[in-house]
Amino acid sequence: MESTRIGWGAAARMEAVCILAAREGMIVSPTKVGYIVMAVDRTGLERKFDAKQRSLSKPAVVLVSSLEQLRQLAQLTPEIEGLYQRCWDEDVLLGCILPWSVGGLELVSNDGTRELVMDERHTSCFVIRFGAPSEAIAQDLWDQYGMLTFASSANPSGHGNRGVLAGIGARLADRADLLIEADDYVASNQPDRTVDDRYEQGVMVSMVDRGGRLVPEQHGQRSVTPAPALIRKGLALDRIMMMLAASFPSWDYRHGDYY
Repeated sequence: MESTRIGWGAAARMEAVCILAAREGMIVSPTKVGYIVMAVDRTGLERKFDAKQRSLSKPAVVLVSSLEQLRQLAQLTPEIEGLYQRCWDEDVLLGCILPWSVGGLELVSNDGTRELVMDERHTSCFVIRFGAPSEAIAQDLWDQYGMLTFASSANPSGHGNRGVLAGIGARLADRADLLIEADDYVASNQPDRTVDDRYEQGVMVSMVDRGGRLVPEQHGQRSVTPAPALIRKGLALDRIMMMLAASFPSWDYRHGDYY
């Protein structure tokens, strides 16, 4: 069955929410750094992994539509929350590896969904300010249905989509229930770059130690360890590094040290 293709707008937003709220759905939607696959449950996530031909050991990220929701889902310290607050206020895409709160974990179905969105430490990457179209869909699902939304980049595993819908690959395009097109929106977030050199991902910072526990607060002290670790460079890298330096006297740059 051929996927439905529609340009971003009110109709696309409504259609996306209807598909995902009915469960087992999988859609492709635009963000600041390209296209993502969105799902809300195990079946949708399994469809995503199959379409991307990606290992089930690579967890999807959690799309967060408000700081209030973030506080409900994840464990935070005042310093980590402060970083998120600044990124929220300045509309900066950020993802941090955090442990789930007890209440947050209860919102994730134990039917196998947890294994697809968390690592073995029960941590996930909680992402904010990922782009107006996908943010709106995630917010509607949370506000109207209490549903969490999970995502991965929309492309064959190991390949980028270059910020254009045509770049997601035929396999994913054929298998998604809905394709939302907004190439112009994606390009507008990096107007000084081309499809060949724009960032295709957001910055990711690990806020946990090797055991999945939150890093300690630093309170302005130097050489506190373990410390936050920037493990993936991406859009707004320079701004986020400045924010990290302002909030944490000690932090590491370890690009590629994925969780």
